[in-house]
Amino acid sequence: MPTELESILGYCFEDTAILKEALTHKSFAGEHRATVHNERLEFLGDSILGSIVADYIYSQCPHSEEGVLSKIKSNLVSRHNLYLWAKELELGRFLRLGHGELSTGGRQRDSILSNAIEAIIGAVYLDGGYEAAQQVILPWVRTQELTPDSGDYKSILQEYTQKRAHGIPQYEIVQTVGPEHDKIFTVEVSLDGKRLGIGKGHSKKLAEQAAARDAYIHLKHRS
Repeated sequence: MPTELESILGYCFEDTAILKEALTHKSFAGEHRATVHNERLEFLGDSILGSIVADYIYSQCPHSEEGVLSKIKSNLVSRHNLYLWAKELELGRFLRLGHGELSTGGRQRDSILSNAIEAIIGAVYLDGGYEAAQQVILPWVRTQELTPDSGDYKSILQEYTQKRAHGIPQYEIVQTVGPEHDKIFTVEVSLDGKRLGIGKGHSKKLAEQAAARDAYIHLKHRS
């Protein structure tokens, strides 16, 4: 009987201990005097993800040059994109975090979630091989736009909405959590009172960019 997370991933582990390792943050290991946490799996998963994504992009973009392919790949496997994927999977619910991380919003922190996705991929690869990793990664990557990331989604979103006579998006900080040196901002972007997207970041600027990207992707998918 697969666990809830295995059902979400679409993959059942033969060795459940490796899944447990992938979900264990170093803060939890430190508090429980354990030596095993997910950073080694994160290292492995990063390489496996890059390989599978590169193979997919190569086959889907036969006329793109190396420089363009590299930018598309960088966009797909960026921390923010992996963070959004982790949010879709509700991965934060399953992570084993130390009390300090739990008390400062660690289950929603972009760095923790994006790293955990890579650790999960590494665990799947070790447990089931390359094809098993493809089984987890490809359904997600097929939903992504294969475009280079300009990095300025606020400008992209504003241009998109103005061309359609919708006006200029408005940004609002709706939540701030964490200590002064490690705050996480949550920003909503809206238009004419309707929320278009939401994003998080360690600065207001990064959170606004994340919200703009979220909004742009959803608008493009609806068009």
